[in-house]
Amino acid sequence: MSEIPAVSRRLVLGGTLATGALAAGIGSAAGAAAAPAPTAPSALAGAAAPRRAPGQKSMVNVPFEPYATVRVGVIGLGNRGSGMTTGWSVIPGCTVTAVCDIRADRVKRTADGLVAKGKPRPAEFGGSADSCAEMLKRDDIDLVYIATPWEFHHEQGKAALLSGKHVIVELPVATELDELWDLVDTSERTRKNLMLAENCNYGRNEMAMLKMAHEGLFGDITNGHGGYLHDLRALLFSNTYYTDSWRRLWHTRSTASFYAMHGLAPIAAAMDINRGDRMTTLKATATAPKGLADYRERFVPRSHPSWNETYVNGDLVSCAIETANGRTIRADHDVSSPRPYSRINTLAGSRGIFEDYAGTSTTGGRVYVEPDHGGHSWRDFDTYRKEFDHWLWKKIGDDAANNGGHGGMDYVLQWRTIQLMRAGLVPDIDVYDSAVWCAPVPLSVMSLADKGRPVAVPDFTRGSWVNLRTGLDSRETDMPPVA
Repeated sequence: MSEIPAVSRRLVLGGTLATGALAAGIGSAAGAAAAPAPTAPSALAGAAAPRRAPGQKSMVNVPFEPYATVRVGVIGLGNRGSGMTTGWSVIPGCTVTAVCDIRADRVKRTADGLVAKGKPRPAEFGGSADSCAEMLKRDDIDLVYIATPWEFHHEQGKAALLSGKHVIVELPVATELDELWDLVDTSERTRKNLMLAENCNYGRNEMAMLKMAHEGLFGDITNGHGGYLHDLRALLFSNTYYTDSWRRLWHTRSTASFYAMHGLAPIAAAMDINRGDRMTTLKATATAPKGLADYRERFVPRSHPSWNETYVNGDLVSCAIETANGRTIRADHDVSSPRPYSRINTLAGSRGIFEDYAGTSTTGGRVYVEPDHGGHSWRDFDTYRKEFDHWLWKKIGDDAANNGGHGGMDYVLQWRTIQLMRAGLVPDIDVYDSAVWCAPVPLSVMSLADKGRPVAVPDFTRGSWVNLRTGLDSRETDMPPVA
């Protein structure tokens, strides 16, 4: 069990004392103990962080350079990318200057759509495998947004960093450990920020939960449970929704927790992962792969190309994660089973607990905290969310409701990203958060291949995790005025 850093989260958010503590480098990697649970030596192979190259430096607390206007280039114009392109175009001080997709018809359609909304026509890149590289040669792009299939994220994210642009990548930023390290190292070498486009971290319930945790409502946080439980069977077998069926094909290649970040990342943020605590070990379990084959048997014509496929990924893949400060996280992924949608969002400590997707009010959450509550009865989350509503939702919640998908989370993510860049602030989600939140993808493969034994979670910060620092629990700031 490691020593809890001496500086509390409340002090970190409090101002001058926190600044001094951070400057003094409270805590050190050498002073932190190892993971609390014994782990077989063989399972810890690869735990050591690779050495930085000469001249390579940490990106912890490295701000964006200020931009009067943020010029965005978009790679990938399928369902997600085309919708988010419209989203970027409506953020104050942001303009979409280039769009790219290997399918030229999508490029033209997206450009036409922006013009129809009164926006400038972006430069168009499409129709060949070189289109992405050609777009990255432009000098009128400050931020590259990537929304292609998962297998392209590492290559395109790295190329964007090397072209001198900041990058925001849809989930996951990469699917292999060496790729995650490569993005960390490339960000450190290029001095450009890379962040995961984790919109769920900006969900209203998740942000209120984060604030309650950091205000001490739950006491000492001991455990959390998040996940991505979304019945995608109909979309996975659609001939049009996922281009070339790319997402379904992942279920034929590997047994892994492909996409648990939506539920994992908000829990990790509430636990200050990379900001005073860190994930140390992960062990995975998987159920049998029944759901997709069963759905195909009942609903998919025999002429469909999916009948040539064998599904190997378990329906429910669960990752049990331990942290240096003795906390536990369970992260689940299931897109193959019939069930209502849930990201779970459960956070518990010595004085209370929050559970999402379980309440009866419009918030969907329920809570039980001492000394407010007793009698073994849950209370509705509504009054607590009003009290602990994050400043971002207080400031732009109405705009999010009118502009953003996924309950407004997309708009808050995009508004905050542009505000951070225009104001020259440190990103809420940095390359280290992005790497460790996505690490369960390859780590679950490793653990399952070793009969569920624990594997080490790399410290992508190379020791900086021991220092408390702000992230999604940011102080209120304004969007710079648009000239």
